[in-house]
Amino acid sequence: MDEQSLSFRLLAILFPIFGIVAAGYFYGRRHKPEMAVANRLNMDVFVPALVFAAMAGKAFDLTAYAPLALGGLLVLATCGLLAWPVAKLCGIPPKTLVPPMLFNNSGNIGLPLAVLAWGEQALPAAVILFMVENTLHFSFGARLLDPNTRLLTLWRIPVVFAAIAGLTVAILKIPVWAPALIAIRMLGDVSVPLLLFSLGVRMTDVSFGEWKLAVGSALLRPLAGMAIAAGVIALLGLQGRDAAMLFVFGALPPAVLNFLFAERYRQEPQRVASIVLIGNLAALLFLPLALARVL
Repeated sequence: MDEQSLSFRLLAILFPIFGIVAAGYFYGRRHKPEMAVANRLNMDVFVPALVFAAMAGKAFDLTAYAPLALGGLLVLATCGLLAWPVAKLCGIPPKTLVPPMLFNNSGNIGLPLAVLAWGEQALPAAVILFMVENTLHFSFGARLLDPNTRLLTLWRIPVVFAAIAGLTVAILKIPVWAPALIAIRMLGDVSVPLLLFSLGVRMTDVSFGEWKLAVGSALLRPLAGMAIAAGVIALLGLQGRDAAMLFVFGALPPAVLNFLFAERYRQEPQRVASIVLIGNLAALLFLPLALARVL
């Protein structure tokens, strides 16, 4: 593929993502919408529907995705382990820096990016990576910020429950009435555009008060993530699309959910917001680099 063709393909992949984010940003600047209800609906209804449909809608071989899931876990865990001494060295509370370095934006950006880059057939693999990150975030991430968090209630989280239900249906080959599956898919189709639009609205709150920390982490997270992902790919012997997806997974910016967790547990939310939002702006630079490396 020549350089011009690669540039056009990268533009075709990334423009829909950042175009919707930009639409959310400019709409948010003008109208200041209250997105709490929409975000709650997305996390409670639309994203779980997407997860269930991706897993239950076809024969799902869990063992085939096990290396990719393990790879995703290793990438996230190693990024988190790296962030801990960096936070200590810089005099930053680890509870402030570690979550944004550990938990990446595998939902808002990771899901649509996978579909645009590798087609609908890549959605189950992207959902697996999303579930690894999301489950780790609601378990270890919550426990990190609040040691009293009860992990036994993890299954009650709609996204986790949908994944368990979808896997059960696929593994046991339980038939799902076709019109019902179509309805669930239609609900799931709402999730990705709403995730991106909501991310754009959230970016209207970006703060440059902690710009040195935010810019430093915006550079460190994707660079470290890609380097770690390359090592994990070699370690696990991943090839083809799985290797490419894991490498791009390593380049993803911090999850917006990091800010919501910091706000909920009062862990320097403004500082975390700067890290998260500037990190997502930096994705405009690092995601094209990651895609150019694997396409």
